[in-house]
Amino acid sequence: MTATKTNERPGTRAQIKYVRSSAYKVREVLNLIRGKSFFEATNILTFSERRISDTVLKCLNSAAANAENNDDIPVEELFVSACYADEGPTLKRWRPRARGRATRIRKRTCHITLILGRYSPEELTEQRDRAELKGSPTQQSAAESRKRRVAKSKESELESQSEEGQSEEDSEILADAVEVSSTEQQDTEEESSVESEDSPYGEGSAFALEDGSAPSSDYVIKAKVSTKIYHPEESSFFGRTKADIWFTDAETAEAAGFRLPNSMQTEDAESEEGQNDNDGENE
Repeated sequence: MTATKTNERPGTRAQIKYVRSSAYKVREVLNLIRGKSFFEATNILTFSERRISDTVLKCLNSAAANAENNDDIPVEELFVSACYADEGPTLKRWRPRARGRATRIRKRTCHITLILGRYSPEELTEQRDRAELKGSPTQQSAAESRKRRVAKSKESELESQSEEGQSEEDSEILADAVEVSSTEQQDTEEESSVESEDSPYGEGSAFALEDGSAPSSDYVIKAKVSTKIYHPEESSFFGRTKADIWFTDAETAEAAGFRLPNSMQTEDAESEEGQNDNDGENE
């Protein structure tokens, strides 16, 4: 009878093609997990220092998922029946060297194949007895601990949901308090806005009526908001200016940031110079 070929062994398999690594490097890692149980192989690959171990671990997890979902085989009953790496196509590149020569660069690839078999009942009991004698946790106990962790996480989720419900009640109470404070603040703002509407630039200022006239006889100075210029009664622009704001006196207008027109500023400057000249002659 002819022996069964490696690639024809029964079991659940997974394959990764065109891995950018040489087959020699992958075989060094596969030799470590051949014949090991799924959990032992996972631990070996997890703590291995070789870079290709992560790729081999992905292939192992893929094979275990195929066995569990497609063949209904528990993960605790799986072991690495066969694993091998075949050479793939080699990418050829060139590196320039001295004297016009060139050196060939070979970028090798490989195909990784993992086959997971199923322990017989006798082998499972033997493994569990051996694990109990060594004092190490069995595969079944690892699955049970995983189930306990899942149940514990579900309980913590339920507790967090109940805490969220309490926090929602507290947030509603806070929202009511904030609404009350916001209404009070709006009332105060409305009161202040009414006061500001009566005197937009402080005391001694008022908005003009619709036709631009003064609201009362106390306001004698016109002002334009767009130009920030005020006009007293002696200004030549007083009669033809439609006021936006009225002031009681010039000091209030200047304090609000308004100024005289340029023509009146020059007149005031010339009058001041004339007074200074007269004072000098008298001296």
